[in-house]
Amino acid sequence: MIYTLATQALHILPPEDAHTLTVLLLKAGLGPVSRLSTPELAIEVAFDGGILRFPNCIGLAAGFDKNADVPVAMTRAGFGFAECGTVTPLPQGGNPKPRLFRLTEDQAVINRMGFNNKGLEVFSRHLEPVNARRKKPVMGLNIGANKDAADRMADYVTGLKRLWGLGSYFTINISSPNTPGLRALQGKSHLDDLLGQIAETRAALVKVSGVNYPIFLKIAPDLDDSEIEDTVASTLAHKLDGLIVSNTTLSRDGLISAHASESGGMSGAPLFELSTRALRVAYAASGGKLVLIGAGGVSSGAQAYAKIRAGASLVQLYSALVYKGPRLADEVRRDLVSCLKADGFRSVSEAVGAG
Repeated sequence: MIYTLATQALHILPPEDAHTLTVLLLKAGLGPVSRLSTPELAIEVAFDGGILRFPNCIGLAAGFDKNADVPVAMTRAGFGFAECGTVTPLPQGGNPKPRLFRLTEDQAVINRMGFNNKGLEVFSRHLEPVNARRKKPVMGLNIGANKDAADRMADYVTGLKRLWGLGSYFTINISSPNTPGLRALQGKSHLDDLLGQIAETRAALVKVSGVNYPIFLKIAPDLDDSEIEDTVASTLAHKLDGLIVSNTTLSRDGLISAHASESGGMSGAPLFELSTRALRVAYAASGGKLVLIGAGGVSSGAQAYAKIRAGASLVQLYSALVYKGPRLADEVRRDLVSCLKADGFRSVSEAVGAG
């Protein structure tokens, strides 16, 4: 009850102020603590360097914890993993405010934040005490490029080098609509160049450190089928481990809220069908050779289950927290277990790609 009331109270504040306060409260230890056990949702992801184990398949998407302030608090709240970032090499303030909008009638959010973050050095310092813990959370580190970078591809290489050894997996984010020109990196020639540099950097880091980590590419839901197929082919060719499907969308189809015309990326409930369609295409194109993380519009166990049946091994959510509060991870997990049992699956891994 207290978290429901707190969520309602936060809606009195402007969205970005509410988010800032939420992170501060979590840093102060005022977040929920999950007591829910869901062994059916544990999953192992195999990659070239070994196996990454997730205590449950429901994760926090990037964007909530931009500066790696609260990964422990969010996994304590019931998430099986937390993806921090997007982080850029240099600090940047992002786009002018206001840049975050609630679309309450649509259960959606529009943001044009513009990779606002404190930069790699602060991000890294925040991760050091987390990595010193006896029991570390599973953490994804989401890497981006500075808006004014002379060589954006080099920014991804810089991020990978600086953060190597500080997380559980990496995400290359080239699909945010809020950094002008960034999505152009999803074009085949640019993508092959970028992924080639990432693969070369990874090989060098593995040689020096003796450890490897999964690397995911985060893509837009606005790509057509052939573009998704090309992306899958490039990802396989450069031996990345998977895709996150998907980022926010530029689509505004069917929105009725007052802020629907604001520019930026839209997330939340209306993104579910679009992102799930893209997920199905990616799964079919990859033939099960890539690990897929399904993101976009998830606010219930049934929707998480739909992502899994469409080919996702793992599922992320974020925008639904704005409306449903910090207990959502447990709600989704509990409902997802019921969905699995109703169809006779003993574990989430059995249901991946079941249609």
